[in-house]
Amino acid sequence: MTSEPTPSATDASIATTVIRPSKGWVSLRLGEIWKYRELLYFLVWRDVKVRYKQTVLGAAWAIIQPVMTMVVFSLFFGKLARIPSDGVPYPIFSYSALVPWTLFAFGLSQGANSLVGSQNLIKKVYFPRLIIPIASVLGGTVDFALSLTVLFGLMFFFPVSLTWNLLWLPAFTLMALATALGVALWLSAMNVQFRDVRYIVPFLTQLWLFATPVAYPSSLLSEPWRTLYALNPMVGVVEGFRWALLGTETRPGPMILASSTACCLFLVSGLFYFRRMEKTFADVV
Repeated sequence: MTSEPTPSATDASIATTVIRPSKGWVSLRLGEIWKYRELLYFLVWRDVKVRYKQTVLGAAWAIIQPVMTMVVFSLFFGKLARIPSDGVPYPIFSYSALVPWTLFAFGLSQGANSLVGSQNLIKKVYFPRLIIPIASVLGGTVDFALSLTVLFGLMFFFPVSLTWNLLWLPAFTLMALATALGVALWLSAMNVQFRDVRYIVPFLTQLWLFATPVAYPSSLLSEPWRTLYALNPMVGVVEGFRWALLGTETRPGPMILASSTACCLFLVSGLFYFRRMEKTFADVV
C-alpha cells in the first residue's frame, strides 16, 4: 500500500492521508519504520510482557531452556558420542552456540506467525506492516541478553579468558537477527495466504538446528565443503560466537563471507516479497 497526504477542501492546515493499493514490485520505504518507531517500541514491549504474563518462573524460562538443552547435548553428544569440541569443554562449547541459535529460532517462530496473530490490528488502522515481524524478532533480544549473561558466568567457571575478538560479537548478533527476520518475512507473508505454514515452521526449525554446528564443530568438514556449508547463515553466526567468546582456532574466515552473503539474500528478498504481498494482508488475513 502507498499513502500520500493531500490538503483538505475546507482547511488547508489539515492534511488527509489517502491510502491506495500498490501495484507490482514497489519500493521498500524503510523510512516509514523510523516514522513509526514508537509503535515498534510498544509492540516489542507488548510481546515481552505477554510472553511472561501469569507464568510462575517468568523470564527464568529464557535461561532454563538453553541450559537444559546444553545438559542433554553434553550427555549424549559430549559424553556418549564423544563429539569433538575444538579444545574447549563441551558444555560451554554447546551453550555458546545455543545462545545465538535460540535467538534465531525464537525470531523465526514468532515472526512467521506475527501477521496472523495481529490480524485485528492490521484490519483497523494503517501502519507499515513490516513493523509487526520486526517487533516479533526483536522481542527475543531480552531472552538473548539473559542467556548471554549465563554464558559469561560459564566462561568464568571453566574458566575461559576474554579476548579482543569479543568486539565482533554485536556483528554476529546482528547477523542472527537479520537471518531470522529475512526468513520470517517470507514465512509470515505466505502464512497469510496458506495457514499450513505454521505447521511447517517447527519442522523447518528442527531441520535447521541439525544443519547448524550447534552440537558439533564445523571443523569436521574440510574445505571447500566447509565454506559451502556456510551458505547456511547460522553456520557463520555460531562459529563466529565461538571464535569471539571462546577463542577457538576455527576462525570463520571465508565462512563469514558465505554466511553474510546468504543472510543478505534472505533479508533483501524477504523485504521485497513482503512489500509485494502487503496489499493483500488486510483482505485475506
